[in-house]
Amino acid sequence: MTGTIPKALLLSGFALGLPVAGLASEDIADQYPQSELYSKPVEVIPHVFSAIGATAPPTYENAGHNNNLSFIVTDAGVVVINAGASDALAAALHAEIKAVTDQAVVLLINENGQGHAVLGNGYWRDQGVDILAHADAIAETEKNGDFILQGMLGYNKDRAGDTRMEHANLSFDDRHDLSLGGVDIQVLHLGPAHDPGDLQVWIPDWQIMIAGDIAFHERMLPIFPHTCTSCWIETWVEKLEPLAPTYVIPGHGHPTNFAQVRRYTLDYLVDLRAKIGAHIEADGDLASAYYVDQEQWRGLDTFEELATKNAGRVFEEMEWE
Repeated sequence: MTGTIPKALLLSGFALGLPVAGLASEDIADQYPQSELYSKPVEVIPHVFSAIGATAPPTYENAGHNNNLSFIVTDAGVVVINAGASDALAAALHAEIKAVTDQAVVLLINENGQGHAVLGNGYWRDQGVDILAHADAIAETEKNGDFILQGMLGYNKDRAGDTRMEHANLSFDDRHDLSLGGVDIQVLHLGPAHDPGDLQVWIPDWQIMIAGDIAFHERMLPIFPHTCTSCWIETWVEKLEPLAPTYVIPGHGHPTNFAQVRRYTLDYLVDLRAKIGAHIEADGDLASAYYVDQEQWRGLDTFEELATKNAGRVFEEMEWE
């Protein structure tokens, strides 16, 4: 299967390597009101599509579609990446897939154990589709599945439908390879990053990576209490950097190039750790750590929600290093 980069993508600056961080905004209204999806899937490169979610937190207005729901079309079936935050979102994505191809969906991949990656699993299992996830992501949904589901029910209300927590039925630890319709797809767990069980879907022949939450660029990345930022940096430098994909579909935000996600993920993590490290060396405390200088990152969506939290969590991590 071959093809050329769509004209719209060229004009967006993505294929030219131009900055695209300004494209995202938490204030952009639903771009696809006739669908449960926040936006209609676009063909990023030939045969690889993604419905780009809102960069805002999950809300009733965006129906929890605040991540990217992607799919790969081959001559022997379709591989979907991310189930969506509800069975309604899963069904809406399935309708879009059927409009593109007559090929059946043969595999769903959960990029991690978060609600917007897994809560649509029940819809896909009801279609007879196998679901693949990293073992750590499955452990996360088994441990916290009810909490994840209740969180979605809280904001999504009547839009939640009959969504249930359904765990992936296939797991892997380091790498899962599949060949479908002449397309070689590598499902990778490069190492610890943003969340337990983060995985990356890599198609070497097409130089595209559906990177999931190891890579951010339009919205500020969130650092959770369990996130190891030094591990994330190590995974990036030692495992992701050598792959250096030409095209990247991040977990959130528009498709872009590797330089962009490096700048807003790796460079951000390195910068924040340097600032917090200097703060600790100067005997600074947690209360003042929240206010280390992050002004250069203010243009990212969710800056106001996440910058101070990130600083505090990195302080708590580095205090014991």
